[in-house]
Amino acid sequence: MPKQYLDILGTGSSLIQLTHDRFSNICSEENFMVVTSDAYAELTKEHLPKLTKDQILLEPNRKNTAPCIAYAAYKLYKDNPDSIMLISPADHIILKQDPFNQAVEEGIKHATETGNLVTLGIQPTRPDSGYGYIQFHRDSSYDAQSIRKVKTFTEKPSTEMALQFLQSGDFYWNSGMFIWKTSSIVEAFKQHLPEMAEAFESCSDAYWTEGESAAIDSIYSSCESISIDYGIMEKAANVDVVLGQDFGWSDLGTWGSLYEQMHEERGSNVVLGDQVNVYDSTDSMIMIPKDKLAVIQGLSNYIVIDTEDALLICQKDEEQKIKKFVEDLKSQGKKKFL
Repeated sequence: MPKQYLDILGTGSSLIQLTHDRFSNICSEENFMVVTSDAYAELTKEHLPKLTKDQILLEPNRKNTAPCIAYAAYKLYKDNPDSIMLISPADHIILKQDPFNQAVEEGIKHATETGNLVTLGIQPTRPDSGYGYIQFHRDSSYDAQSIRKVKTFTEKPSTEMALQFLQSGDFYWNSGMFIWKTSSIVEAFKQHLPEMAEAFESCSDAYWTEGESAAIDSIYSSCESISIDYGIMEKAANVDVVLGQDFGWSDLGTWGSLYEQMHEERGSNVVLGDQVNVYDSTDSMIMIPKDKLAVIQGLSNYIVIDTEDALLICQKDEEQKIKKFVEDLKSQGKKKFL
């Protein structure tokens, strides 16, 4: 079960539902699009029942972020070439809505006025080597001081380099959220990924018709598997960044990242579950099913994740070993628990 369909925060809503709700005050219902694997068509419809078939764009296979963004862009361009696109992953969290809304509104205004490609930056709080970084020019050439021209992108640096980035003050985390005119990103595809642009342009007559799925299936296997960052953002000259303030962002790449975002609100222990009693425990991330009773005593700096058919107990500082745990389960023939 991909994490965007899970209620990780214990709010009663999955991450994709929270993402939809986050933008509902900016985007009307008929203007949402979800790009996902064709294996998750029914699951997406279950979580977002108001979306029509035309609003759920299905990839026949995984090709990273550039092709899926191209698919949405070229389909939207046929319908409304003057539109604005806002791209967001479906599995991130935002805990502080107001500063986030402000950053998005600034990005939309800037992209509309300049035609530039805009990314939302996150002020780093620690030298995290798991995130991409955006270096920006110190001096702003725009009236809005929160918007700067992008100098470089760096994907997942070493911890030592991430510390240098943090100390310099010239780097923000790359959130993976983008804002641009649809016409601007289509032009960028033509310039920087011409073969991909040609492929999606060849489907122009099929968009918004019954033949769309077959047309996409016919071109997708020939598309290069490449991220939007490598394919376009690192090459384009007209890229700017909104220097977002703290809006409680996390890409939820790890349980520790969720803990980091929530511990200020919930105290030393982040506890998700209605029937959990915790004693003599500190700095721990605990997630228990809603109706299950749990009593936990004497833990410090631990992750405890209980689900219907599996239990994880792991030191928070050692959670990178979870990948090894998963590989061991696969080799032991226990894939059903994954």
